[in-house]
Amino acid sequence: MHKRQRGSTWVYTFKKSGVLAKPLHLTFESEKEGDAYAKRLQAQLDRGIVPDMHLAPATVRTISDLVRHYARDAHLKQKDAGIIETVVKARGSTMVDAITAAWCDDWINEMKREHKFAPATIRAKIGCAARCIDWGMRRGFVNLIVNPLRQLPESYSQYTKLDASLAGGRRVDIERDRRLEPGEHEKILAVIEGGVLARKDRPYVLRYKVAIKSMYLLALETAMRLREMYTLTLDQVQLDKRTVFLEKTKNGDKRQVPMSTVAVKVLQDYLAARAIPETHPDNILFPWWNGQEDHGTLVKMSDYISKFYRGIFEQAGAHDLKFHDLRHEAVSRLFERTALSETEIMKISGHKAHRMIMRYANLRGSDLASKLW
Repeated sequence: MHKRQRGSTWVYTFKKSGVLAKPLHLTFESEKEGDAYAKRLQAQLDRGIVPDMHLAPATVRTISDLVRHYARDAHLKQKDAGIIETVVKARGSTMVDAITAAWCDDWINEMKREHKFAPATIRAKIGCAARCIDWGMRRGFVNLIVNPLRQLPESYSQYTKLDASLAGGRRVDIERDRRLEPGEHEKILAVIEGGVLARKDRPYVLRYKVAIKSMYLLALETAMRLREMYTLTLDQVQLDKRTVFLEKTKNGDKRQVPMSTVAVKVLQDYLAARAIPETHPDNILFPWWNGQEDHGTLVKMSDYISKFYRGIFEQAGAHDLKFHDLRHEAVSRLFERTALSETEIMKISGHKAHRMIMRYANLRGSDLASKLW
């Protein structure tokens, strides 16, 4: 902060890289008044806070402009951080006042007929854009009576006959239903215990065997996602209450995951032998993540961990098995081995839509039959 006297007034200049877009000049009648205000303002700027009265008027003309403000000021869900960039790439030059029902239909047709995206991909992009526009409407950046992306028919992402004809084929969602085959579990554990993966050039030695085994078993017992597990910290795990508290999930919601007695025993044994690199935060549960929460670091870490598990599964003869399939296996077991309701299982797994959980309903066919006269 710099101040100078100009005639009978005092001019204060504030600069804060990364906080203020340009220097802020304020004029006061007296030095005492200016010093008092400058002290309060500087304290806020030091914390990265710019009072609303000093924010530069936002100019939002295009979707790209809107996304820039949305990514900076809104609380994006984890899964939206990457998707929103693809929305900008595809439709960033669109003027916000041109967002109409016809524009929405045109974008959806483009995703089907030109890019041949699967329905799930189309829903992900539309959902992300819809949340961005909702935010823009609340902030006054977008002047719409209703968000046209919220008025789409339920089947908008499905391919019609015309879509399939123009795209050269019909895309459908492929829901993986890979489960562990008899004997695969034991073979996977044996490979982990062996600690070495065969490679063409030279063997790959598995570091942190105990952590690898524990996270594999924990996935089967809790239905947690890979990222939800490798980013766990010690304070999120409450063995006495048999729960794991997840602060950040794929859906952006907090969730409390109950643990079976098997999961508790797995964690108890792991904590007794836990080893963390000196360069990493000492409160992380597993040894791979360095504590950085930026999107790029998390993506690289997920890829790295998925890759060595894929190598383990391949060597165990569990071909085409991916780490995420363990979540499907875990949810299937909850339906097969417990009397929990669908709603209760959804609270454990973090599934949001009943259509996602209904794929497991056939696992309880015998239970339904037993209820008939």
